[in-house]
Amino acid sequence: MARWGLLLLVLTVAAVPVHAKDTVVIYTAIEPEQITDYMKAVNKTLPNLDVKMLRLSTGDISARFMAEKDNMQADVIWGVGATNMMVFKNAGLLEPYAPEGLDRIQPLFRDKGPAPSWVGIDIYMSAFCFNTEVAKKKNLPRPESWADLTKPVYKGEVVMPNPASSGTGYLSVASILQRMKEAEGWKYLDALDKNMAEYTKSGSKPCKDAASGERAIGVSFEYVAMKMKKDGAPVEMVIPKEGSGYEIEANGLTKKGKGNAAARQFLDWAISDEAMALYAKYFAAVSVAGFPVPEGLPKDISKVVFPNDFDWSSKNRDRILAEWAKRYQK
Repeated sequence: MARWGLLLLVLTVAAVPVHAKDTVVIYTAIEPEQITDYMKAVNKTLPNLDVKMLRLSTGDISARFMAEKDNMQADVIWGVGATNMMVFKNAGLLEPYAPEGLDRIQPLFRDKGPAPSWVGIDIYMSAFCFNTEVAKKKNLPRPESWADLTKPVYKGEVVMPNPASSGTGYLSVASILQRMKEAEGWKYLDALDKNMAEYTKSGSKPCKDAASGERAIGVSFEYVAMKMKKDGAPVEMVIPKEGSGYEIEANGLTKKGKGNAAARQFLDWAISDEAMALYAKYFAAVSVAGFPVPEGLPKDISKVVFPNDFDWSSKNRDRILAEWAKRYQK
């Protein structure tokens, strides 16, 4: 009897696939071409992981994650705005976790506490994409500031993201309201709306529209502006002289992922030197100091961004979006 039991155990063990992988479900708002680049390293460094990835814009991925709070699907949030991560934390959807190498992360880039609910990886900032060919045809001057965008000459030539669906859109709106104070900020946005051709769902689409010549100016973020220019589009990147709004792309462990070792393994990799070197190919600042800044981007980002009070942006997000929709949602 014991011999049959031993034989059954051996057969059962032998039936387990030799190369079985550990599944981790990841929700992200990182740009698709960046994901492709990053995942090459993940697949090589962590061959034991079977990554199931859902990529949507910041607003859409956040809405989905919040809607699934009672039937959570994601183990990891990767590269979603810190403002949204704070909303997730306050809703009790994140599990505090201190990934390996946390001591290297600069204080600005992480949630407070020994085991943070979120850890940042890079900064992205608002920038204008200006199509020089369209400008020449229509005799449009190069805009140098947020104030310039309200000039009558740009009527129908400006595109920017909807802040409800786009993290880039929200960081621009929140930055304007913080910098100008709310009363004057809403007056400015009223004036800007008069020149607006379209509010897009995606944060990168305004720049892509400008690059293709559909519009003269796309309010987007610096990575897309640099990529469109590198790809040969007749666009210039403009960093507004009053200061760019900025956001931190951040990671977190979900309540569902709490018991998933593969989720923690991924989050450890996501702040490794290998990962930081990849992020630094695209962004002017990453959360570990010492990585080179890509050519064409500001060497000292602190001189071109307007400080973002992430706590204020997070706590007032619903109110700001409701007011924005009431004023500008067509």
